[in-house]
Amino acid sequence: MVSQEQRRRQLAREKFLRQQQRRTDARRKSRMRNSVIASVLGVVVIGSVALYTTGVLKNDDKKANASADVTPSPSASKAPDPCEKPAAGSATKEKWAKEPAMTIDTSEKYTMKLATTCGDIDVALKASAAPHTVNSFAFLAGKGYFDHTKCHRLTTNGIYVLQCGDPTATGTGDPGYKLKDENLKDESLKGNVYPKGTVAMANSGPNTNGSQFFLVYKDSPLPPNYTPFGTIDEAGLKVLDKIAAAGENTGAGDGAPNATVVIDKATVTKS
Repeated sequence: MVSQEQRRRQLAREKFLRQQQRRTDARRKSRMRNSVIASVLGVVVIGSVALYTTGVLKNDDKKANASADVTPSPSASKAPDPCEKPAAGSATKEKWAKEPAMTIDTSEKYTMKLATTCGDIDVALKASAAPHTVNSFAFLAGKGYFDHTKCHRLTTNGIYVLQCGDPTATGTGDPGYKLKDENLKDESLKGNVYPKGTVAMANSGPNTNGSQFFLVYKDSPLPPNYTPFGTIDEAGLKVLDKIAAAGENTGAGDGAPNATVVIDKATVTKS
């Protein structure tokens, strides 16, 4: 027969074992919860990297650039606008059915001047290496296509570019025709990096170039999928630094610039 003392000890031991089991179960559930959280964070990080290496410079014909509609983060601090008010006028809605006929002389040197609200940006164009792209810019600039257009996107994390050339300022605008990729083996593109000062075409896949382009204000890791067709002068880089210093409207490193960057007038001339 079990004595009262033995019974008391047995009950105490069973109680202790139950407490130990509950603690073990709680630790196991905590580890599982932390594992799930870590997995989700890993997906978010990987997705963010993929955004900057594959999709951030796309010209999306089906939907508007997400940065144009993002509500600024409450924690994002907006720097003062360093730029002037835009000149009077509005962007064109004109489109063309096909690529313009070749009119430039590829043996000559050409310069594109972007007279913006934040300062002038001069670009030495690569007419011999990217003739169709440069010819298209000469045509569009001559038609006033870029005049009064807003540079709609600034990236400040991962890659460092200002994106312009869309009259709709949504990331969906184009001139109505597409250009093939050019100069993707440019000697300046080394180690999957677009160097500071590069001007290249945005696209939505191979051979889908329209009018949108990006200006690199700091070395940016990107695959050689975007036609490089010009180089920014030193004064222009200082203008870009001023725009970048003002930040973008999401606080996440990819959104509309806080600076009011409008191309008042774009011209392409022989150097």
